[in-house]
Amino acid sequence: MSTTEVVTPLTTGTWSVDPAHSRVGFAVRHMGIATIRGEFTKFEGTLEVSADLSSAHAGGSVEVASVFTNEPQRDEHLRSPDFFDAEQYPTISFASTAIEPTDATSFKVTGNLTIHGVTNEIVLRAVIQGTDVDPWGNDRVGLEVTGELSRSDYGMDFNMPLSSGAVLVSDKVKLAIDISAIKQS
Repeated sequence: MSTTEVVTPLTTGTWSVDPAHSRVGFAVRHMGIATIRGEFTKFEGTLEVSADLSSAHAGGSVEVASVFTNEPQRDEHLRSPDFFDAEQYPTISFASTAIEPTDATSFKVTGNLTIHGVTNEIVLRAVIQGTDVDPWGNDRVGLEVTGELSRSDYGMDFNMPLSSGAVLVSDKVKLAIDISAIKQS
């Protein structure tokens, strides 16, 4: 059996997420007829890249209280015990357990996601959007990370039935994370 080495555009070292040029977003169906999008405005993350991709690591966290959907009343409800319970569970965290290339710029990232005090394994898809040197001499990488989860897997079961048979909030949540990271070492 032979293995094929995948060469990525990322150089080895530690890469830190630049929050000013990144976004941690989500989307969920409302009443089965509309999609509500939101994001967390306070977050951090790192990517450790080694010569052997099997020992690479990605991780990060978000401050739950920073949830923003452009509707203050909804944001307060999301912070409440009905959903995230930001007072009791102030952070959401992710730590990769495996990063596997699917081609030269795409990766399957498996890891542990902790939301609402519950940790489950999740598989994300990461695509390198490009690398470059910024005007200040910093090496940068752009990543698009997507995935999907069920709220109920994390103990967030709040819902209201509608007369149509649908529910107020879908159980399925789509993740859309756009990362700009700067090489630190």
